[in-house]
Amino acid sequence: MKRKLKVYMPFLENQFKRNLAYKGSFYLFILCSLFGPFISYYLWMAIYGSATGSVLGGFTQAEMVVYVFMTYVTSSLVKIDISDEISDDVMEGTVSMTLIKPIDYRMSLISKAMGESLYRFLAPAVFVWVGMEIYKVTVLGLGITPIRNLLLYIVSMIMSFFIFTLFEFCFGMVAFVTTYMFGMNMAKEAILGFLSGQLIPVSFFPEAAQQILEFLPFSSMIYAPVMVYLGKYSGMELAFVLGRQLVWIVVLYGLGSFLWGRITRRLIVLGG
Repeated sequence: MKRKLKVYMPFLENQFKRNLAYKGSFYLFILCSLFGPFISYYLWMAIYGSATGSVLGGFTQAEMVVYVFMTYVTSSLVKIDISDEISDDVMEGTVSMTLIKPIDYRMSLISKAMGESLYRFLAPAVFVWVGMEIYKVTVLGLGITPIRNLLLYIVSMIMSFFIFTLFEFCFGMVAFVTTYMFGMNMAKEAILGFLSGQLIPVSFFPEAAQQILEFLPFSSMIYAPVMVYLGKYSGMELAFVLGRQLVWIVVLYGLGSFLWGRITRRLIVLGG
């Protein structure tokens, strides 16, 4: 384990340093990334302002505020698109170098994703998170999030990170068939935003759709950890949600290994 950390840690460090290399890009990323959650915030405030009831989809207005900003924090840390890098490696032919190096291609991508996630946590997810907690207590009148919920959220969020990156690895295998994946990545982003609860909480879907989504990996990416943070799960339901996330990690890891094995056996690289 220690040897593996020594091998893949440079991938994490280099990705983190790479994002800090250009100050203009750094500040522009922070500015642009903040538009999404505040747009969602004002949209939901307008919805609650025109609604006849005080609870929609199982959320009070105050809980929806927390949901919106914690969805942003969670998606910032979890949604790292490694399929884009796989597509670039395939188009440029650099994937061939992976096959002759004594490293695991998937592990190198996950390590880079960890570096990207760390960068996004520091800029600006952690500040949005702290600001949300202050707003939650001083304006919304809610208490500080219990330590238990916080710790369970971290556990759930870490598993969500691996679910998303392993799903991205499986999705990235399509690049070996289609080569160019820009359009498919755009469609994937739109679909995942909808199914993962990033745009609309899963509890707003019809009950039949909720039951289907709860057994797919998508709700475990964003919706599940945010609901854990809000304390919406308890007892056996909480254990089931966390267990389901663990199962999806195992399933997607196995599927990725199977696809990678099939792809590399058929891979032909021309030129050098």
